[in-house]
Amino acid sequence: MTRLSSNDVSAPEAAMSPSIDPAQMHPVLKSFVCGSLSGTCSTLLFQPLDLVKTRLQTLRPPGNGSKLGMVALFLKVVRTESLLGLWKGASPSFIRCIPGVGLYFSTLYSMKQHFLLGQDPTAMESILLGTTSRAIAGICLLPITVVKTRYESGKFGYRSVFGALNNIYRTEGTRGLFSGLTATLLRDAPFSGIYLMFYTQTKRILPEEQDPAFAPLVNFGCGVLAGVLASVVTQPADVIKTHMQLSPERYSWSGQAIAVIFKDSGILGFFRGGVPRALRRTLMAAMAWTVYEQMMFKMGLKS
Repeated sequence: MTRLSSNDVSAPEAAMSPSIDPAQMHPVLKSFVCGSLSGTCSTLLFQPLDLVKTRLQTLRPPGNGSKLGMVALFLKVVRTESLLGLWKGASPSFIRCIPGVGLYFSTLYSMKQHFLLGQDPTAMESILLGTTSRAIAGICLLPITVVKTRYESGKFGYRSVFGALNNIYRTEGTRGLFSGLTATLLRDAPFSGIYLMFYTQTKRILPEEQDPAFAPLVNFGCGVLAGVLASVVTQPADVIKTHMQLSPERYSWSGQAIAVIFKDSGILGFFRGGVPRALRRTLMAAMAWTVYEQMMFKMGLKS
């Protein structure tokens, strides 16, 4: 009786359960996977900062003039909603960020290959690339952003992400799903453009010869600097976006939200929640870019 070798047995089994070889993936798909994984890590870690930011932006100023700061609100959420309450809105955040970050990076990679032929972009090219990539991802994922904002506010009793989407569509129509579109684009597109410009230009002035072991640290440091500068510039648009998505029946356009915020809180009202947002956006973007570039490097691609 003929005895089968181990190779004879494994061949049919391999044919029945084929696996995807990363080396055979299209470069754009590789960039999408790298971006999605980087978005997963950063979203999980920094979701509490996003929740605190949203709560701070929607607080009405008390009559006695006292203010509830970031740390106090953080402790209040833990005390009243448990520690896991800080991750309220995590489900829509994952549904938005995992494909959203992947779409952003893959669009960015495609445009760099098509228009720049893989060359490093100039400062103005970085702004245009980052702005366009984020605008595409932002428009596609805006309904999930609306749900995420409402989850984090604690003012809506949605049971699931898809249930929330269905409820918003039935009660508010398509307009409700895309509420705050203008403010979102004014926040996200410039942030990504400014961030990418500062990030690429900061890396350009560093010495080219570096120890590969320090590459993640260098990328993260450049990302933090770029994130702080971009967050400050785009903070007012984030506040406007939050108000419009939580009260779409109250604001028919961005100008109304601007007038109400200024009347209630003055100029400082447009920077409410700026500290947790700057921390989250800065650290999240820095981590996402660091993980993305390391993964792309291991796949043999230039990010």
